[in-house]
Amino acid sequence: MSEKAEPPPSQGTEERRPTDPASTPPALTAADFAANLATIRARIDAACARVGRAPSEVELLPVSKTVPAERLRLAYEAGMRKLGENKVQEAREKAEALADLDDLRWAVIGNLQTNKAKYVARFAHEFHALDRLKVAEELDRRLQVEGRALDVYVQVNSSGESSKFGLAPDEVTAFVCELPAFTALRVRGLMTLALFSSDLERVRRCFVVMRELQDRLRQETPDGLSFDGLSMGMSGDFEVAIEEGATVVRVGQSIFGARAVPDSHYWPGATT
Repeated sequence: MSEKAEPPPSQGTEERRPTDPASTPPALTAADFAANLATIRARIDAACARVGRAPSEVELLPVSKTVPAERLRLAYEAGMRKLGENKVQEAREKAEALADLDDLRWAVIGNLQTNKAKYVARFAHEFHALDRLKVAEELDRRLQVEGRALDVYVQVNSSGESSKFGLAPDEVTAFVCELPAFTALRVRGLMTLALFSSDLERVRRCFVVMRELQDRLRQETPDGLSFDGLSMGMSGDFEVAIEEGATVVRVGQSIFGARAVPDSHYWPGATT
């Protein structure tokens, strides 16, 4: 396996405080979406600059949960070509409603029940929450039927909270060594939900766990598995995630506007 450059040292957060994405007004026009995207990309650029990374190393994945399909057409007009969704049924309905947008891609980023794997296999291009072999097996079987492949990220419970999905860090190596058997799954990296906290140093420790795990996996796992991807960081903490090596940041409310549905409806352990 090729060696990667050492990641930059962790940066302090004394001068920064978590933003409140719930204060973002709803984006109702293509211009609103374009302005919000520009703001987030400027923050990504600044976070990269602090640690000597190129902004091109970080993908912004807009998370469109609860946003109706008609508003997503405006987001598409503003330049979005990939959207993330937590609920399979919601994602499926939007994918069908927007099927005329041929280059729009979908990432499923929430926990998946095996009985819904058949839907993900039909429309999704990425799955960011793989943490069970039964799900891997069912996805692979359904993808083989559809004649498709799927990029996947292995979900890790970096905070150690019992309310969260994902593998414990010490379980990941054995899990990923089973994945080459599922030929329709393309392992791209790791995903996590950090601790929900206003204390950014506690949040940062979750991202450090992920970066260190990524380094170990590059040495301990079979050739053919890629762990270059780190899907971590959301509206309130994505800048810290970038400082610790995130390659995909999942931003929702700071782009689309505040949601009426609380985060706890989608993410176990969320309180806001």
